[in-house]
Amino acid sequence: MNYSAVLQLYRELQPGDRVELKHEVKVGFRNWEKVTVGEVVRTERRRHGLHYGRNFDDKVFSDIIVLRRDDGELTTVTLDEFSELRKV
Repeated sequence: MNYSAVLQLYRELQPGDRVELKHEVKVGFRNWEKVTVGEVVRTERRRHGLHYGRNFDDKVFSDIIVLRRDDGELTTVTLDEFSELRKV
């Protein structure tokens, strides 16, 4: 699934939809795939800062999904160009 298709599905998500998100986690030189499944609580575009200095008016946003997992845990996942999102 390409990134534009992921973003289109992201825009169509409603609270209560059940989704599966496959994303790549990178730490240093290691990386692994993680699959997160849950019910959409909300979606939002969140502004955030970065760990290095940029121009003071340079705005950075991320598309996020807040999910309720099967055990009741709330988790927040961020979409990027490597994310694979699908409804289940």
